[in-house]
Amino acid sequence: MSLVTTYAYRRTMCVPTVLSDVDDLLEARRDRVVIGVTGPPGAGKSTIARAVVEHHRRAHDEDAVGYLPMDGFHLSNAVLARLGRADRKGAPDTFDVEGYVALLTRATRADHDVYAPDFDHTAGEPIAASLLLPATARLIVTEGNYLGLEDTRWTGVFGLLDRLYYIDAPTEVRRERLLRRHTAAGKSAAAAQAWVDDVDEPNARLVATARHRAHLVLDGTSRWR
Repeated sequence: MSLVTTYAYRRTMCVPTVLSDVDDLLEARRDRVVIGVTGPPGAGKSTIARAVVEHHRRAHDEDAVGYLPMDGFHLSNAVLARLGRADRKGAPDTFDVEGYVALLTRATRADHDVYAPDFDHTAGEPIAASLLLPATARLIVTEGNYLGLEDTRWTGVFGLLDRLYYIDAPTEVRRERLLRRHTAAGKSAAAAQAWVDDVDEPNARLVATARHRAHLVLDGTSRWR
């Protein structure tokens, strides 16, 4: 598969823009379509990816789309502790990259059901085989920070996508969202601030190096209009 190289930035109608683009692609092809939604932490990519999935299900049927979050391939907390990486969970080397690429490769073929892991944000752990990618799905939506990276371990992802959408948002908006997320998960205000500064923002700068590879760059603060 290859990506369209046209580059554009649209500040409006984020979810409708993706849905319209996906519908055009599905109409032009008979085989399965795989799209990726990427962007820095706190930009809104998970919310937008899930909205695309739910809209597609309502427009077609439950088994017309599969959802594959990269977060399901987080290494477990026990493994991260053993590797000494627990204090920067979410960095590129805190994921089972090869496992993600292998499952995404399977998901490009519409000849059998595929079960994928999800991530339990309450427990802070991946949950194996908790999402179904139906054999009947015309559309697979995958999302995560590092889909466009040119790093050697992540390079295989890009070539498996028919579209890559980059969701962006102003730094202050992202930081506010991330602080709310971390405090809601139990971190103190000071610990949440430190995590955003020391973990999330370095990851955001890395993700931004792949922005130019996206088919569309969309404003994560304008999801619906």
